[in-house]
Amino acid sequence: MGAVIENTNINGKPNQDIFSATLQELAWQDRNIVAVTSDSRGSGKLVKFGTDLPEQIVEIGIAEQNLVGVAAGLASAGKKAFAVSPACFLTARALEQIKNDVAYSNNPVRLIGISAGVSYGALGSTHHSLHDFAVLRAINNLIIAAPADNFETREAVKQAVLLNQPLYLRFGKKAMPLLTDDVTIDFEFGKGRVIKEGNDLTIIATGETVYPALQAAEKLEQEHGIKATVVSMHTIKPLHTELVLQLAEKTGAIITVEEHSIYGGLGEACASLLLAKGYNKPFKIMGIPDEYTVTGSQTEIFDHYGLSADGIALAVTKLLVKQ
Repeated sequence: MGAVIENTNINGKPNQDIFSATLQELAWQDRNIVAVTSDSRGSGKLVKFGTDLPEQIVEIGIAEQNLVGVAAGLASAGKKAFAVSPACFLTARALEQIKNDVAYSNNPVRLIGISAGVSYGALGSTHHSLHDFAVLRAINNLIIAAPADNFETREAVKQAVLLNQPLYLRFGKKAMPLLTDDVTIDFEFGKGRVIKEGNDLTIIATGETVYPALQAAEKLEQEHGIKATVVSMHTIKPLHTELVLQLAEKTGAIITVEEHSIYGGLGEACASLLLAKGYNKPFKIMGIPDEYTVTGSQTEIFDHYGLSADGIALAVTKLLVKQ
């Protein structure tokens, strides 16, 4: 789908870097692509974009409501607008504009939440976006996605350009290794990617928690003989319900993992689906508890809340003991 990105290294870079490189490559070929930023050209890795394509970038300043409103106006005029801002501010300060100017008005704005989750870990809770899945899931007509690695990011941006529907894409700052070198596992919004297969349980993760989930699965197999299926559920809405139900039938337990509050995100989306279908096997939601998060790097925060490979593996063994 879309243009082929020839010169973008897609392994081991921050997803934000892949986003900006892919967007610029596509923007050279499609002059209707416009980046709109809220004093986030640097943090969004769009400095080169602005230098090379000055007529395709709009700087709004620190005014997220205006950012979304201007992007919606551009989209209504046929432009392919990418509204780029830190996720914590984009989905809180501009929520009304996302709800009304974008989703309700069906303006196909590509909302890009950068430095998401606890990427701004050391800056504290004011800069953490642990609410974005929850608030945006309640808004109709909005795709919500969090690519896990550089491949998913590249494909998400390419497909986003072709969408005629509002979209929220969430990216972090940490360098992310490729989840798999199996090129047959396609990326498509609304379809989870099975990265590893096993029959003992399923780990459904999203965004930057998928890699530690995969590491946990490898650790569990090597140390305990536990074979886990690992899913990169990059799209939170619409959820790939068929895959979740299929894996619920196939495996003995399910754990969801997300860089988000335990309320309102991937875990609750899966839980409500499974409960409605009468699921009665062990189930656990892993995320950030209902508290103001500790201060530290993303890695330190993951370690503290058990979202590291070791923490996920420990949670799996405890869950399986309860069966």
